[in-house]
Amino acid sequence: MTIARVMIVFTIASSLFCMALAKSGKATFYTDYTPSACYENKGEGTMIAAANPSLYDNGKACGKRYKIRCTGGTNHGDKPCRKGHVTVKIVDLCPDCSDDQLDLSQEAFEKIANPDAGVVRINYVK
Repeated sequence: MTIARVMIVFTIASSLFCMALAKSGKATFYTDYTPSACYENKGEGTMIAAANPSLYDNGKACGKRYKIRCTGGTNHGDKPCRKGHVTVKIVDLCPDCSDDQLDLSQEAFEKIANPDAGVVRINYVK
């Protein structure tokens, strides 16, 4: 097997392994990014998210990055997902989010799903 083929097989295998470790949940989005619980009035770009209280863990999640992929709609029959994934940085707390929810910036949400959906199912991994 050539080195190129070995690299391709390794890349595919590692991607599958990472997604196998992923947590499932749901994503929503928000549009006001400052102030934030982690960085106060300092802007952190637009590929950001607010963590649910459990994940936020009194600020321990601040600055951590998560790779997120849309897996489906929350309504039977809708297909809001876009191909690919987005990587976001945790910059805020979403106090009203459920323990399986991430609140993404609108720009991050739009990378993985149609914003008209409002809420989508996701897989995410650190």
